[in-house]
Amino acid sequence: MDRPEVTLANADAVYDFYRDHRQPRLLALAAYAMLAARYRPRVNYRGGARDALRAVIADGTPLVIVANHLTYSDQYTLAATAWRSPLRTLIGRTRVLAKDELFREPRQRREVDMMGGIPVFRAKNYGVRAAAEAGRRMMDVAALRLSRGDSLAIFPEGTCNTVDPARVQAMGTGIGHIVRRADGLGAKPALVTVGICYGPDNDPRKPASVFITQPVLGLTGTPREVTHRVAEELQRAVDGAVARY
Repeated sequence: MDRPEVTLANADAVYDFYRDHRQPRLLALAAYAMLAARYRPRVNYRGGARDALRAVIADGTPLVIVANHLTYSDQYTLAATAWRSPLRTLIGRTRVLAKDELFREPRQRREVDMMGGIPVFRAKNYGVRAAAEAGRRMMDVAALRLSRGDSLAIFPEGTCNTVDPARVQAMGTGIGHIVRRADGLGAKPALVTVGICYGPDNDPRKPASVFITQPVLGLTGTPREVTHRVAEELQRAVDGAVARY
């Protein structure tokens, strides 16, 4: 299937494509390795989290990997973290929700596709009403990929934190809806939160402190309740990253 133009007007074709798109895994592995060598995050874990993460991956449990959003470098820091952690085994089988602007320039789109990107048409760019149906399609595709065994990486704050990098921003309930829809398709994803800190001056040119928490199984409740749990767990991960910078 040819790659459709990533525009809001073309959203149905876009999500039909990303419903089944597969990454070139060997290229993805090479790219993640290069990012790890360049960004060199210092990865730490809550007690027992590393072994617990290995265990849920070995069980074949799909993961919803959630990170805080500070700078333009976060996607690369998260990819580098994946290479330097048990998440490496999921490279090539993890989808990443990414803003639609990243899919416009052909060369950049090839790179984002190779990294597992799925476009998101954000309400702040198009308006709530205009982006609503595309948002529903995106959540359906994300839930379907989880039900097929893929994992999903999300920056649920939606925009860079320019106020207080140590405090997680308010997030919409999209992540809660994705988890609940995946559950309706028979998937039981585990939540893994990843805190990122670039130091007191929030300088992404410096190697980040990254902190990974225990996987959370059995996410239940309404989309709002799931989102609230995600926010709590993500704040714990951010606290860990800040403390270990």
